Amino acid sequence: MEQLISNLPLLISDTGNNKILYHIIVIIFAGCAAFIPRYFPILFFSSRKIPQWFNEWMKYVPVSLFTALVVKNIFVTTAGYRFVPLSHVDQIIAALIVMVIAYFTRSMSISVITGLVAVWILSLVL
Repeated sequence: MEQLISNLPLLISDTGNNKILYHIIVIIFAGCAAFIPRYFPILFFSSRKIPQWFNEWMKYVPVSLFTALVVKNIFVTTAGYRFVPLSHVDQIIAALIVMVIAYFTRSMSISVITGLVAVWILSLVL
């Protein structure tokens, strides 16, 4: 700690490539930017009663976001962002396998592992 305090003028100086203070300030602001959006909803909703309709609506948000991400990655090509229904046949088959496994097991970890293994095996075969 004494060495840090004795080198404080070097930390603050802006000579050459020594921009440690700049990096420290950027790290602090990045931490605040990551913390604030997580803290304020907790602060706001911890003292309020959330309406039942909002809870019912929020049940569908993770499923709809996940579906949008999966459908985009499987059926939309990045070259021009066009809908291509059969461009990733191995991923389509793996998605169907995962849907069946998820329906019967109701386990996220088993579904993810099954999906990864299915994509890997199908990409080797197809």
